[in-house]
Amino acid sequence: MPCVADWLNNPFSIVQGIFAQNVPNSDWEKKVTEYFKEKLKENNATNWVPSLNDVPVHYLKPNSLVKFRCMVQDMFDPEFYMGVYETVDPNTNARVLHFGKYRDVAECGPQQEIDLNSTQTVTSERQTFYCVPVPGESAWSVVVLNPQFYAYISANQARVSPSTSYTPSRHKRSYEEDEDMDLHPSKQKEQHMGNSSGGDIHGCVEPKRLETEASAGHHLISPNCSPPLDLNFPLPGEKGPACLVKVYESWDSFKVNDVLEVYGILSVDPVLSIVNNEERDSSALDPMECMDTAEEQRVHSPPASLVPRIHVILAQKLQHINPLLPACLNEEESKTFVSNFMSELSPVRAELLGFLTHALLGDSLAAEYLILHLISTVYARRDVLPLGKFTVNLSGCPRNSIFTEHIYRIIQQLVPASYRLQMTIENMNHSRFIPHKDYAANRLVSGVLQLASNTSLVVDETQLEQGQLDTTGVHNVTALGNLITWQKVDYDFNYHQMEFPCNINVLITSEGRSLLPSDCQVHLQPQIIPPNMEEYMNSLLTAVLPSVLNKFRIYLSLLRLLDYSISDEVTKAVEEDFVEMRKNDPESITADDLHRTLLVARFLSLSAGQTTLSRERWLRAKQLEALRKARLQQQTCVNGNEL
Repeated sequence: MPCVADWLNNPFSIVQGIFAQNVPNSDWEKKVTEYFKEKLKENNATNWVPSLNDVPVHYLKPNSLVKFRCMVQDMFDPEFYMGVYETVDPNTNARVLHFGKYRDVAECGPQQEIDLNSTQTVTSERQTFYCVPVPGESAWSVVVLNPQFYAYISANQARVSPSTSYTPSRHKRSYEEDEDMDLHPSKQKEQHMGNSSGGDIHGCVEPKRLETEASAGHHLISPNCSPPLDLNFPLPGEKGPACLVKVYESWDSFKVNDVLEVYGILSVDPVLSIVNNEERDSSALDPMECMDTAEEQRVHSPPASLVPRIHVILAQKLQHINPLLPACLNEEESKTFVSNFMSELSPVRAELLGFLTHALLGDSLAAEYLILHLISTVYARRDVLPLGKFTVNLSGCPRNSIFTEHIYRIIQQLVPASYRLQMTIENMNHSRFIPHKDYAANRLVSGVLQLASNTSLVVDETQLEQGQLDTTGVHNVTALGNLITWQKVDYDFNYHQMEFPCNINVLITSEGRSLLPSDCQVHLQPQIIPPNMEEYMNSLLTAVLPSVLNKFRIYLSLLRLLDYSISDEVTKAVEEDFVEMRKNDPESITADDLHRTLLVARFLSLSAGQTTLSRERWLRAKQLEALRKARLQQQTCVNGNEL
C-alpha cells in the first residue's frame, strides 16, 4: 500500500502502478484522478502538499506533487503529446508500453528507442495556461504552511540536495524572509554584507541573491535568452513564480483571469532548455522546419528553471482567495462554519465600524460607506449593466498627504488582493493599463487592469497635478472610466477590441470631486487631526489583535458570497415610498437616486447578516443617503462651487 511519501514525493510511481494494472483500458487516467482526489481528502492532506506560492522552486523536489494558487494570465494553443507510446530494445526486440501524460519529455531507457510507428501509440491533447500568482495578493493571505508540513519535508527530504538530474540555477530568499526584510531593513543590510557562517538548504555558503523578479521590473535574465525574459506580471514589482500549467481535462471551463488552485506534478527538467535551444537553432537554419517565430518559441518555451511546468492532476476554480474561509461554502462542514460566524456577526461589524472610523479620522459616516463598498460585488449583468458595483469616491482627502497611503495600507490588511494606483501624469502617460496581443510572440501582454475578480483597486487622485496627457494617458484614463462604469476592460488585439468582463472594487481618494465616474461620493469630515499621521495610523494597526483582524477579513469576504433577495411585499413598499418622495421633491429625487439607495440598502442588509431587505434597513439606507447628500450640499455652500 503506497504511503504518503509515495504519492507526494513520487507521484509518478503511483501513476505507473495504475497504468500498468489497467493497460490497455483507457480507464487508467480517470483512476489516477480519483486516487489523488481521495488522498487529498484524507486528514487535511492538502496542507502537506508544498505550495509554489510559499516555497521557492529550487527548494522543491522535481517530479513531486505541488499546488499553486494562481491567475490565468494567458492561454496558449492546445498541444499534442503521446499519451501512450511504446519503446523497443533493438538488441532483444523487447517492447514496453509507457504513459506520456504528466510528462514534458518521453521516458526511454538507455537501450531503448521509441517506436513512432507502433500501433499502440495514442496521441492526446492538452491545454497550456500561462499562470501568475494572484496580482496584488496581500501578504497576510498567502497561506502560512502548517508547521506539520515543515516537519514532514524535513523528515522526507521534500527539499532535496542537488542530484545529477537536477541542479538549481539560482538561489533566492523564501517569501517569508522577504517579508521580514521589508519590516527589518537592518537584516537586509546584513544579508548584503554576507553571511559566511551558514549555508543554504543545499549546503552551499554562497549568499542568497535578492529576488530578481522585483529588482528587474519582473524581467529575468536567462543565459540562453536575449533579451531578458519578461515574466508578464500585470502589476509592477510582483514576486513569485510564473508557471506553464498544463491541463488535461475540462480545460474549457477555465478562461483568462480566472483564479485557480491546481495540484499537479512539478516539471523543471533541464532537458527542456536544451531541447528548446536546439529547436531554435534548427529553425534558424531552416525556417521551413518550424512555423513558430523565434520570439514565440522563446516565450512559449522558457527555461524550466525560470518558468516551471505543472502537469495538472486536479484543478478547481476558486470562489475567493481568502485562506481563512472554506474554499467551497456549499459543503456541509462549510455551512457549519458560516452558521457559527453569522451568530457573532453583530459585534464583529461594530468593531470593524469603530476601527474604520478611527482610520478615517473619526468620520463614522464615511466608515459606514467604506464597509458597504468593501462587501460590494457584481452579482449579475443585465444587458451591459453590471449590477452590484459600488464605486465610492472619498473626497476631502488632504492633498499630497500620507493619509491616502495609510488608508490603502489598512484596506490591504483587510482584503485578500488589492492595488494602489497613483494617478499621476507620469503614471497615466507611461504605464500599461490595457493588456494587448503581441502577435510576434503570440501572447497576451499584461496590463495593470488585468486583475482577478474582487480585487480592491484604490485610485489615489490626490497625487494628480497639472500636466498634459498624451495619447497613452488618454487611453488609460478612458480604460479606467470604462472599468468603473461598465466593469469591463477592452483588451487590445490590434485589429479589434475584445471585452473582458471584470469585478473590481474601485475606491477613489481625491481632494475635490473625482475626475473619474463613481456610484457614490462621500466627503470626508475629520473629527480629529492627529499631529503625527504616520504614528497614529501605525498605532491603530498595532492595537488590533490578530484574531480580531482575522474576523474582519472573514466578515468582508463572506458577506460578498451571500445570496440576497427582496420580497414582493417590500418591493411594493419601496415603490410606493419612491413615488411619495417624488411628490414631495420631484427635482432632487431621480431614478439614479432610487438605484443607489437600493444598493445601499442591499449592502446594509448584508453587512448585518440579513439576506433579504426589511423595512428597517430601507429606512436606515434612506437616512444614510440623506446625511451623505446634506454633507455634500454643505460643502458646496462652503466652497461656492459643486464638488
